[in-house]
Amino acid sequence: MSIKKVDVLLVGAGVMSATLGKLLAQLDPSLKITMVERLSRVATESSHGLNNAGTGHAGYCELNYTPLLADGTVAINRALGINAAYEVSLQFWSYLVEQGMLPAPDKFINPIFHQSFVWGETDVAFLRKRYEALRTHHLFEEMEYSEDHAVLREWMPLVMEHRDPAQPVAATQVRHGTDVDFGMLTRKLVKALTRHSSFDLKLSHTVTRLKQQQDGRWHVRIKDNHTGHSKTIDAGFVFLGAGGGALPLLQKSGIPESQGYGGFPVSGQWLICKNPDVVKRHTSKVYGKAPMGAPPMSVPHLDSRIIDGEPALLFGPFASITTKFLKKGSVLDLFSSLKSNNLKPMLAVARDNMELTRYLITEAFKSHKERVASLQEFYADAQEDDWELASAGQRVQIIKGCDTKGGRLEFGTEIVTSRDGTLASLLGASPGASTSVQAMIEVIERCFASRVAGLDWQLKLKQMIPSYGESLDENEALLHTVRERTLATLGLEHREGKLGSVRKPRQGNTP
Repeated sequence: MSIKKVDVLLVGAGVMSATLGKLLAQLDPSLKITMVERLSRVATESSHGLNNAGTGHAGYCELNYTPLLADGTVAINRALGINAAYEVSLQFWSYLVEQGMLPAPDKFINPIFHQSFVWGETDVAFLRKRYEALRTHHLFEEMEYSEDHAVLREWMPLVMEHRDPAQPVAATQVRHGTDVDFGMLTRKLVKALTRHSSFDLKLSHTVTRLKQQQDGRWHVRIKDNHTGHSKTIDAGFVFLGAGGGALPLLQKSGIPESQGYGGFPVSGQWLICKNPDVVKRHTSKVYGKAPMGAPPMSVPHLDSRIIDGEPALLFGPFASITTKFLKKGSVLDLFSSLKSNNLKPMLAVARDNMELTRYLITEAFKSHKERVASLQEFYADAQEDDWELASAGQRVQIIKGCDTKGGRLEFGTEIVTSRDGTLASLLGASPGASTSVQAMIEVIERCFASRVAGLDWQLKLKQMIPSYGESLDENEALLHTVRERTLATLGLEHREGKLGSVRKPRQGNTP
């Protein structure tokens, strides 16, 4: 069996692996990097446009990032952290656009209003509290708020059409929100990587075995899905960025840090409208509140989207129960992930989340008419014939051991690294792709610590991400400088036009 020696092996051709690969290639162009993907195309699973929300998650409109606490206050720390992390992504993409490594930004990112909308006195009171808590922080200083029906008819005419004028409503909006086609972005990142002579992309190859050698390097066996032939890659560092498939691969690695992790898979579906007469009437992302017991990925939102260059209007997602870890996975994925070291937390989570399970089952059996009825709470005139059902992506939420309950279900993302820094994996879902650059910098800091400590990598990171090593949450002047540059470079200043915007001339050398 042939053995190929590389410095870095990226498993999965999604936005995480592509981002990590591009960062490392910029930091050290001599690194030999191989990317392995079991499917025949890049960005076909979680990073594909229809398999994620397409929102540049910045905490502007996602109400689940700012929960109401028992004392009646609204917690904003997570929204602040996500917003700052998204600014890091915008900086890196801006750098790549300026250097001509990414195409014109409107190929993958477009400006769009990010709006939150609620109705009923209780939810209006919550949104008002949320706004008051966020507006005083410089990250959110441009947020607007209104309870005036006339104002909201200007902000979101489709949502306000034929709404009872006596109904209590409220909304917030931020004008420099974004719509991101993460599938397109990932493909462009990988295309940029292929320009490096030391990069190799292997599509239609499945990882069947990972084993660490005595010298600390990894022997990873991959199988060609077409021929059935196997080969071994000898890698100094392995990153498991395979979306829902990362957990089984992490378990295959056998590292002690993988012990106790389990996964709770959730699938989703969208209602999609491509009727141009309807699509052109809604040019924003409107997020509402999730139903009681619903997972974060099912927060209802009515989104204007551009996917593969085509405008569409999406509503959902409608969460559903599944045993698959990937959209193109196996119904046995959940059962094969059960191990002696994670059985206790998995059973504990099953016991403590019966309401969530019942909710998912109920969602799965909704009729088209019932789904459209949910849509009509946002868009009263929605017609069944204008909307069709499409599958969204699979998400595997993290299950971890817990001393008090035996196990707990988490809805964020988590980076798991081996003690020696030779292997890393990303588990979980939201906010996912939007914070990919910050997440992959964390991987680099953990696993390439000695290189990051050197002046050469420090300077390169600062060149790519001007805020590197500083806090945008704490440094208001830096935030303003960074944001002015990224909005201009990516053409995100918001005026009327495409998706409600017209781009100003771009800065930098873009193809």
